[in-house]
Amino acid sequence: MLHVVESKKALTQVMADLEAAVARHKFGILGQHNLKETMAKKGVEFARECRIVEVCNPHQAKKVLEANLEISTALPCRISVYEEGGRTKLATIKPTAMIALYPNPELKGVAGEVEATLTAIMEEAAR
Repeated sequence: MLHVVESKKALTQVMADLEAAVARHKFGILGQHNLKETMAKKGVEFARECRIVEVCNPHQAKKVLEANLEISTALPCRISVYEEGGRTKLATIKPTAMIALYPNPELKGVAGEVEATLTAIMEEAAR
């Protein structure tokens, strides 16, 4: 259900490399969330670094949304970048697992394409 990639690079470098990889693969970044900062603004101390990057390819999104607008509840795709055990990790929920929650088996191929691209993006950012 999850795809996780480890990197020896610092989180800030992985984030920069992730942004570049997303662009190379013709995806866009719709938003970024810094959990530590956001929680601090709410008065909650959270010691660990964790960034959530929302990514999307509008052409792929259009295909699934035209088939079933309820799939908008699973979009955009998210890549989490966090520190754990002295490593930086990138994680995402596999689009093939997400699409299985909806009654549209004809979209399995699109989900597979998106998953392959997300995997490539994450691998590139981690190297």
